[in-house]
Amino acid sequence: QVQLAESGGGSVQAGGSLRLSCAHSEPQTRSYCVAWFRQVPGKEREGVAGLDRDGITSYLNSVKGRFTISQDNAKNTVYLQMNSLKEDDTAMYYCAARRSSYCRYDYPPSQFPYWGQGTQVTVSS
Repeated sequence: QVQLAESGGGSVQAGGSLRLSCAHSEPQTRSYCVAWFRQVPGKEREGVAGLDRDGITSYLNSVKGRFTISQDNAKNTVYLQMNSLKEDDTAMYYCAARRSSYCRYDYPPSQFPYWGQGTQVTVSS
């Protein structure tokens, strides 16, 4: 059972930056990969960024060039660096994992059995 814990959310003004962290309970180099999702109340959860086990990344078009997903295997942590934040980025952000080599951002949430509790990001004008 993979356990995930997000941190780093908060309130920021538009144009600012935040870095989210996802600490996972076992080395990612084993058999799973991680992606970031977000959800606004009343809307479906959407994938934001994905990180394959071989390091290949994928991004939602609206965050491409502003968000960066990365990992620190020594710390068992996956990060989501978010720059040039916009009000539309306001959401609860979740990291999720699945036992696969591939974690594209556009895989449906149902394909990820492991989830963190979420961290709130609020961007104001």
